[in-house]
Order: sequence, then structure tokens, then C-alpha cells
Amino acid sequence: MSYWQGKVVLITGGSSGLGRIIAETFGAAGAGICIAALEPRDVETAAGEIGALTDCEVLPVHADVTKQEDVDRLFETALSHFGRLDCLVNNAGRSMRGKVLDTTPEQFRSLFELNVLGTVRCTRSAVPHLLKNRGHVVNIGSLAAKSASRWVGAYPVSKHAVAAYSQQLRLEVGPEGLHVLLVCPGPIKRENARLYPLDGTEGIPESALAPGAGVKVGKIDPGWLAKQILKSCEKRRPELVVPWKARLLFAVAQLSPTLGDWLVRKNT
Repeated sequence: MSYWQGKVVLITGGSSGLGRIIAETFGAAGAGICIAALEPRDVETAAGEIGALTDCEVLPVHADVTKQEDVDRLFETALSHFGRLDCLVNNAGRSMRGKVLDTTPEQFRSLFELNVLGTVRCTRSAVPHLLKNRGHVVNIGSLAAKSASRWVGAYPVSKHAVAAYSQQLRLEVGPEGLHVLLVCPGPIKRENARLYPLDGTEGIPESALAPGAGVKVGKIDPGWLAKQILKSCEKRRPELVVPWKARLLFAVAQLSPTLGDWLVRKNT
């Protein structure tokens, strides 16, 4: 029997992109699914399609994770419906482009509100219920959570914060039974256009508009990545970095920031 049979997984940003693929993968493994997303029509449509594809129970909830009242309603709805929670996937987030000095404090605040504080709000609501089942928090980061890059505005700063928050959770709540997985993927293959256009695209190189802002690594298949996330949860691993060789860059950058910066310029 699958490890996920009978468990319940809540996925923010679950109506499209990687979040939807993660929802399909958990559903195919036997879990009950709650997907939360900003657009009511999109989340309803996605829930019907995921349920038909995987034959799992899917609960759609329209919620904005930048609003505490929406997060409260999201968890009340999911827990009332399923009666338990075994895994939270903090997937809701967005990227941006732009020169760092052209990125305004307001743009930093907006990105932090979604990428960081949305994760914090959902995690605080989920953890008391996850601890009952030795459950999982999955935080979707990025290679930018480990190394900054050019032309991506506030994005690396926000994802570094997600990485730090993940480590704090592991250190403080891990001994109580919570598993925390930080996922740091490179650019992911897309079949459809972004749900929301990139901000801050003026005045930067054309190559930086590509997924990953032009990082020189192959695009990751989202179905494969979703399966790796499930396996990493089952084995209670702390991190999933894809591609693996990026870890070498991160290690070098810690030992020699000058060499690390040179390698980032060379590979982006």
C-alpha cells in the first residue's frame, strides 16, 4: 500500500504549473487533496480535472495566502472536510525580473508578502495538525534560495528567506516530529504560459527573461520533480536540490565568495 494512502495533502498554488502536477502526483499515490489558489474558476476547474485523472478526492478552495482571514478559512475548510492533515506544500509564489537597484521597496514588500509571509501564515496554521501525524511541510524554494543571480530583483532575497525559515522549522519543530523539506529546483519545463506575467522586465538582457533568468542548466520535468518530492517526504530528507551538481557551486561559494560570484556570472 502507498505511504500516502488515506493521508491528506494541502497544496497552495495548486491549480496550475508545478503545484498542479504535485497535486496530481499525491492524488495518484492515494492521498486526499486540497488545492488552494487565487482564481476561483481556475481552482474549481483544476479540482475536477485532477479528480477525474487520479480518482482521488479533491477539495478546491479559493484563497489568497497574503490574507490571514483567507488562510484561516482555508484550513478550517480543509480540516472540516477531511478531518486531518498530513502534508502542507507551500507552493504559492511568483518570480520577477529587474535590476536590484531598480527594484523598489514596495516591490520587495509585495514579493515577500506572497513568497515568504504566505508560507509563514500557512505553516503556522498547519503545524499543530501535522504534529499529530508526524506530518510534512514542503517549501518550494529555488536554486535562488541558495545562490543569488542577476536581473531577478527581489526574488533571491525572498527565496533565501524561505530557506532560512525551513531550517529554523527543522531545528525547532523537527524534534517534535515535524518533517520539513526545502525543494530547490532549477527552471521547470512549462507547457503553458505563466499564470501571471513577470514584473520588472524593462532594461534587462533578453536572455534573462527565460525560465531561470538564463541559468545554464537543463529544464526540469515537473512530473519527475513531483515524484522526487514524494520520495523525499517518505524518506524525511531535509532538502531536494535539482540539479544535484548545483550543490558544488553552493559549496564553492561558501568557501570563496569571489570564486562563487565568478561561477554564477559564467553560468547565467
